[in-house]
Amino acid sequence: MKTVLCLLVTLGFGGAVAHAQTPAIFKGADLKLGEQLIAEHKCTACHIRNVGGNGDDIYNPKGRINTPGLLRGMVEYCSTQLNLGFFPEDSTAVAAVLNRDHYKFKEK
Repeated sequence: MKTVLCLLVTLGFGGAVAHAQTPAIFKGADLKLGEQLIAEHKCTACHIRNVGGNGDDIYNPKGRINTPGLLRGMVEYCSTQLNLGFFPEDSTAVAAVLNRDHYKFKEK
């Protein structure tokens, strides 16, 4: 039994369990694209200019961003305000990375 469990985890079954908790709005999001867009548009540098420190204080899940939809909406707002030209899938990808790294919203 232990061998079967190890085999399932090795083959990726364990990842499916973690993926099942991802909010529906982020399922199928391209995380590599999100990471690339965050780096390319220097999001962290902008957040540092706005809140100081290392910029992480901008990610406050107990503040006004308290749902996955609001997180994605804020990414779209930033894209519009800064004229980044994100397509909907770009905003979803960036929001999915932010959720993974900072917000940690789960599917209910």
